[in-house]
Amino acid sequence: MDTHQIEDLFSYNENTQPPTTPPHSEPPSSLHRVFFGPDGLRAGWSILIFVALFAGYIYAASTIARKVHPPTHHGMSDNAFSPTFMFINEAIPLLGVLLVTWIMAKIERRPTGVYGLGGTHKGPHFIAGLAWGITCLTPLILILWKGGYLVFDSRLLFGSDIVRYGLCWIGVFFAVGLLEEYFTRGYLQYTLTRGLTGLFRSVFKTRHSSALGFWTSAVIFSLLFGFAHGKNPGESPIGLFTASLASMMFCLSLWRTGSLWWAIGFHTSWDWAQSFLYGVADSGTISEHRFLATHPVGRPLLSGGATGPEGSVFILLIVALIVTVILVTLPRTHAGYERLPAQRVEL
Repeated sequence: MDTHQIEDLFSYNENTQPPTTPPHSEPPSSLHRVFFGPDGLRAGWSILIFVALFAGYIYAASTIARKVHPPTHHGMSDNAFSPTFMFINEAIPLLGVLLVTWIMAKIERRPTGVYGLGGTHKGPHFIAGLAWGITCLTPLILILWKGGYLVFDSRLLFGSDIVRYGLCWIGVFFAVGLLEEYFTRGYLQYTLTRGLTGLFRSVFKTRHSSALGFWTSAVIFSLLFGFAHGKNPGESPIGLFTASLASMMFCLSLWRTGSLWWAIGFHTSWDWAQSFLYGVADSGTISEHRFLATHPVGRPLLSGGATGPEGSVFILLIVALIVTVILVTLPRTHAGYERLPAQRVEL
């Protein structure tokens, strides 16, 4: 099969037909079949190339950064992170993810939108996610405050500083949300889903192969997402478990809408409300120039301790609330991962 004839597997057009082999083409060689399947470059090789390119980018960016600006403790005080430090820390890998995803899209001849940032209703989904993020966090803060597990110490910002730093932090956490969602639930999850779908289709001969592929890859990347949070200062077992659950929730929004924009909006406002508005720890980190100063009281299992509200067992109530919000407010107008062609797609 000529790889230039490969069509987008996850096309938003339901009428798209799977590519066909020209009637007089010669069968591909054994070496060709090692690297290419019916839909082009095999998913396993695609993921390896993506990881290699991204690792090369991070190595080059880190080397340049150390030459231009040697590591210092500037931008941090009392284990608190400034908006500038946080933005640079997120923007560099974000640019790498965007660049490498674009390169892989060109290699595989697919539009970049299929990896989670395309589709319709991007703006409404993003705005709805923003609204629900702060709305769902607030009950958790109230539970901790009313239960005596969270104390509001003082107000730290006044006048125009509230607006200035509020806007700075919303920009920072948009970069955080976009990076974490697009890196873990963008190209990599799409591609692993593509490979697992073909594997399940070949082994089990079931029409639910796309669902099995999607949710298997969702579990894998959600566990990795939780594990990655282990490097955060002050993180706890409950916090790591919460990070994995949050990842699965965002996968649910991706499954129902076919895009990442709701999750990006939710991620942005949830982190902003924790770090800036309510001034609590977020995965063990504290932000400078926050609106309120707080501190936890009591057993870490209940208060969240140094982890913040995400380390409290009360977060499980909020997780149930968020899942309900997704199921009720995000009707399945487009489940993009169910629209795989009925052909074998191999790892």
